[in-house]
Amino acid sequence: MNDISIANILELPVQERIHLVELIWDSVAAVPDAVKISPALKVELEARLAEFEANPEEGYSWDHVKSSLKNGSWRSA
Repeated sequence: MNDISIANILELPVQERIHLVELIWDSVAAVPDAVKISPALKVELEARLAEFEANPEEGYSWDHVKSSLKNGSWRSA
């Protein structure tokens, strides 16, 4: 492993740090079986998926979510 300190990372420009996070996330996502979740979280995720599958028209569209994130209205929801 390369010797890089947190201090060195924090000195990087924001865009470079974001890119670093993206690279790290992609490396984690490439091996999903390596990420263990607790039994309680698994139950919760399965319940949420079942609720969505039972009522897919409920909730918000992706366009609505993106718009709320862009304009900051999610903060008052």
